[in-house]
Amino acid sequence: MAVARLRHVYATFEHLIHEIAKFGVVGAVNYVVDVGLFNVLVTNGLHSRPITAKLISSVVAATSSYFMNRHWTWRDKARHGLIREYSRFIGLSAVAVLITLGALAFGEYVLHQDSLLARNFWGNIVGVGLAMVFRFWSFKRWVFVEPEPERTDDAMKSALV
Repeated sequence: MAVARLRHVYATFEHLIHEIAKFGVVGAVNYVVDVGLFNVLVTNGLHSRPITAKLISSVVAATSSYFMNRHWTWRDKARHGLIREYSRFIGLSAVAVLITLGALAFGEYVLHQDSLLARNFWGNIVGVGLAMVFRFWSFKRWVFVEPEPERTDDAMKSALV
């Protein structure tokens, strides 16, 4: 009985589970890109500018994430043209980057925690974690959207009544 219920729950949420898993894989790959590039930048020339280092690493990772999510995670979603879709993606990614930078700035300038460990904690764990939740929700809602159903003449007429 419990196995049957579990199968039913899985069948109900199968599509969402697969989306979250794919989004997670894409996120993990780009997390490594983001954290790796951030650490290279902040230890080689941008030591006194961690916000700039995080901004650069976030933009590189977000661009990579767009193409990976478009062509794998949400490849079955409607396409609204590269410029429109990518501009929405970049706009929402900018909000996510501000969330990440806000967490890093809080640790750096409010709590005065400026060690490499603290910078990684505030920028790459707290900031990226909060931004990840925002990204999944906003990308699914506004960037990689469900295709609109075809509208028949009968459906259009009944909508007018």
